[in-house]
Amino acid sequence: MRVGRGQRQAGAPVATRALAAHLRRGGLVAYATRGSFGLGCLPLHTRALRRLVRLKRRPIQKGLIVVADQMRRLRPLIEPLTPAQAQRAAERWPGHWTWLMPARRRVPALLRGHHRQLAVRVDDYPPVRALCRALGTALVSTSANRSGQPPARSTRAVRRLFGRRVWVVPGRCQPGARASTIADLASGRILRR
Repeated sequence: MRVGRGQRQAGAPVATRALAAHLRRGGLVAYATRGSFGLGCLPLHTRALRRLVRLKRRPIQKGLIVVADQMRRLRPLIEPLTPAQAQRAAERWPGHWTWLMPARRRVPALLRGHHRQLAVRVDDYPPVRALCRALGTALVSTSANRSGQPPARSTRAVRRLFGRRVWVVPGRCQPGARASTIADLASGRILRR
């Protein structure tokens, strides 16, 4: 994994530490997900969430998705699951499947929007997993675009769109891939296919 801010750096611990520090200060990051570049930040960093929503011009009532490489990184954000819910989630994870799960009270409204649930995913796309693992955290994942516009699908497109306001992790999206399916964990109802 390369972690850079316009420069090409190997995934050395120094670069990972620099990105982690950038995120702790409220910085934003763009990184390759399966279908497009994702725009993200630390899930509980309210100032970063405000910056992200403003930069995207995204309506705050919509909420955002959080991705991780393993379930334990999502636990601080969601209420404990019943055994049946945990089994249902495990049947689709890791994968390209986003579940709506009950959010903990501490989850900022900017993250969950006007909902009691939070959209979360244990992703199976190697670049997303590697980034979350290297940083040791879950990340917000919303498409890297202005609200209503097509998502950026390349490092160059992200840089053209956001310039130096976002730390860009070079990477590639999967050609032809679509956004993840979103479903309600409690009911199984699919909201986006």
